[in-house]
Amino acid sequence: GRGGAEEAAEPGGGQEGWRGQSRGSLQQLAERYADLAASHSEALRQREEREWHNARLRQENARLRLENRRLRRENRCLFRQALLGPGPGGLDKPAAADPGEEAEALRAQLGRLQEKHRRALQHLRRCRAAGGPEASELDDGELDELLEEDEQPPSGPEQLLKKR
Repeated sequence: GRGGAEEAAEPGGGQEGWRGQSRGSLQQLAERYADLAASHSEALRQREEREWHNARLRQENARLRLENRRLRRENRCLFRQALLGPGPGGLDKPAAADPGEEAEALRAQLGRLQEKHRRALQHLRRCRAAGGPEASELDDGELDELLEEDEQPPSGPEQLLKKR
């Protein structure tokens, strides 16, 4: 005779295979193979589509990060310009009677703003260390950039105000 598994697979043997039918015909095996091949191909196609989509999203994310960084730099630059004002003889405010008084007022304002900036950076450092939401909005490169700016000696108009 035959082996035990083959005997049980014969009609009336009680063992059923794929789709509840007796194990058997080449046609059934060919159909099963075709089903498996089709589902495998579909899974591969979906994976490739996901990978392509993820690559597009990563590129867009990188582009937006660069744009965000550029806009934040531009904002800081515009904010500094607004703080320093148009200078003597500007249209926004009349010049002070005494240039020495104006320089002193500007020095005091600059000192207050630098202190606010220093406290804000300390707050961000604490949030970053604690993993808070404020720190997560800034990527590490931006916070590092702000911290480096904080540690550098003043330059440009800030330095000129201190020399007077």
